[in-house]
Amino acid sequence: METIDKTAPATRQPDQNTTSLDLMNRMKMHGMAEAFRESLAGTTAQSMTPDSFLSMLLHREWDWRAQAAVMRLTKNAAFRYKAYLEEIDYATNRGLDRNQMERLATLDFVRNGQNLFITGSSGTGKSFLACALGHEACKRGIRTLYANASKLLGQLKVAKVKNNLEPELKKIERCQLLILDDLFLVPLDAKERPILLDIIEDRNERKSIIITSQYPSSSWYDMVGDPTVADAILDRIVHSAHTIELSGESMRKLKARKA
Repeated sequence: METIDKTAPATRQPDQNTTSLDLMNRMKMHGMAEAFRESLAGTTAQSMTPDSFLSMLLHREWDWRAQAAVMRLTKNAAFRYKAYLEEIDYATNRGLDRNQMERLATLDFVRNGQNLFITGSSGTGKSFLACALGHEACKRGIRTLYANASKLLGQLKVAKVKNNLEPELKKIERCQLLILDDLFLVPLDAKERPILLDIIEDRNERKSIIITSQYPSSSWYDMVGDPTVADAILDRIVHSAHTIELSGESMRKLKARKA
């Protein structure tokens, strides 16, 4: 008859709470797991009814996923600046209308597939405003892409040579808001014109573009270079566009002077 060694340590089984936490994490319910872990360390759960406790866990999971989605959208947007609407400087005289910005901050223009042009000389804050609106779009769950226009068109030219242009254009098209920064810093060449037209054609009256440029929109016809392509591009973006025209000294120079 087999004898049992009573001195041998017993195998410790995980308790129910540890198992629950493990299952939550394995199901990627990290917000719920964090809330449940906090409840074990305190006395909150003891003062709650089962249904209110479950509601609290679900709300924490919802908030966690929403925040994770915003972080993911912001990372994928690849903004040039960490710019936010709350940080916009209205005190400096540069022709920026607070009322207009507050209307644009509702992002109704994005939902309606309209465009925004931000023009002005170097350093007046065009890119900052564009990135601030882009960050707000990410907070609202709107897929956004920021790109320096010259770099993007250069990358797409290479993609076309490699017969990979169509998939790259599809990636851009999936974004509800596209920010083209410093467009027309140099005039478009013969290979860039049709690529830009493809981007704009794909988004026409469905998805939005924010364009920043040192040149006013009245000069863009010349910057495109080819009259036929210029007509096609401008016809598709100008009629549904809002405009911010910045003026004054460079914000960078003003900050340096103050410092």
